[in-house]
Amino acid sequence: MQEITIRRPDDWHLHLRDGDMLETVLPYTSRHFARAIVMPNLVPHIATTKMAAEYRERIEKALPAGHNFTPLMTLYLTEDADAEDIVSGFHSGEVTAVKLYPAGATTNSHSGVRNIETVYPVFERMAEAGVTLCVHGEVTDPEVDIFDREAVFIERVLEPVRRRFPDLRIVMEHITTSDGVDYVKSAPDGISGTITTHHLIINRNAMLAHGMRPHYYCMPIVKRESHRLALRKAATSGNRRFFLGTDSAPHLDADKESACGCAGVFSSINTLSCLAHVFEEENALDKLEGFASLNGPAFYGLPANEQTIRMVRRDDAIEFPGSIETKSGPVTVFDPMFPLHWDVVA
Repeated sequence: MQEITIRRPDDWHLHLRDGDMLETVLPYTSRHFARAIVMPNLVPHIATTKMAAEYRERIEKALPAGHNFTPLMTLYLTEDADAEDIVSGFHSGEVTAVKLYPAGATTNSHSGVRNIETVYPVFERMAEAGVTLCVHGEVTDPEVDIFDREAVFIERVLEPVRRRFPDLRIVMEHITTSDGVDYVKSAPDGISGTITTHHLIINRNAMLAHGMRPHYYCMPIVKRESHRLALRKAATSGNRRFFLGTDSAPHLDADKESACGCAGVFSSINTLSCLAHVFEEENALDKLEGFASLNGPAFYGLPANEQTIRMVRRDDAIEFPGSIETKSGPVTVFDPMFPLHWDVVA
């Protein structure tokens, strides 16, 4: 197959940051993606409907002329969250979902939830109203090995929440293990999982085997090869519970290449080319539209995009920049470590 046409995709997990960084990275998403679930872990974090509306306005102001893109806003869940504000924001259309960060799990998550039971009353109201909970699925207990945090989260946190609130709609974001895949596949309706571009391509050897490579460092951290293969099988299976959430998360190189480097991979530029490569390798190009364009809208109760994109397989490799420049310095682009031949042409 040398050419494919799919509905215009959406990104169901995206970091756009703010200010100069927002203005720099947004066009790389908005030129190809119609919508995106925008993460709220700014400083200060986006915790109220009013703050979400103001952030959305900043995103829309930064859009390049002619780009048709809709940011879908999320609220940062804290232990003193206002359930009524969440529900009213959802009903008004200003809020699409609520994001659960276990405190200390990733970038700017220090204000997240430490005791999950403190937000049970909020979950009850969200379940009644149909508000989706997006979950960073890791425990932060220092006694739990970093490579086991997802599996332990499922056992200690996610499964008890699901049983206590069976009507709560949950997206287990950026799943990284076969445990996460199996949980999403076997869970009742109302639970889905997003998978990132980079977790389909790299394992922990890519980050650690030939010296520490900080631009492959992300949270949740990349796992062993068997988990990567389980993610590829899930993404390319056609199972409607799995859909694309890039978790594209730009950081300045100075912040990545430091004594305590930031977690995050910036992949918005070449995600579609990377995905086409992966799906072609798995003989599943016919499943790419479902994963990137159909399954996410179906879960969130939104129509699939009417516009389409066309991708062509070129004989010569496509040249993507190794980094992009911001006013504060460069941001390294995700390198899949193989040549990319699928090009978005229309």
